[in-house]
Amino acid sequence: MSTTALQITGVDFVTLPALDFDESFRFYDETLGLEFRTRWGSMPAAEFQAGNLTIAIMEPTAFGQEFAPHRVPLALQVADVEAARAHLESLGVRFVSGLIDSGVCHQAIFLDPAGNALDLHHRYAPPAGA
Repeated sequence: MSTTALQITGVDFVTLPALDFDESFRFYDETLGLEFRTRWGSMPAAEFQAGNLTIAIMEPTAFGQEFAPHRVPLALQVADVEAARAHLESLGVRFVSGLIDSGVCHQAIFLDPAGNALDLHHRYAPPAGA
């Protein structure tokens, strides 16, 4: 047994499954306007930067895994949820919720081309206890 304690120092990236890699690539690159960082060689996978978080998209079947979209949303920080929603809707993005007001933040949930849940999110008040 090791005497060194596990010390997780951060999260390097999160991965979202793509059903059609090229369609997902265009969505994250063009529709969301995220900064493209790198491809995973010739494999159907790529990384995009969203502020302090790297989002990797990949076709799981190319890596011997089964495709299943994420059903709980990945929250993407924006300054104005309603304005960001209107912009994305004008580009044909499908939202699956109205404006959600939790008492500390506004949110609106939408789907990427593979059916992964994403969330426009803006915190307007400090969290309880902060």
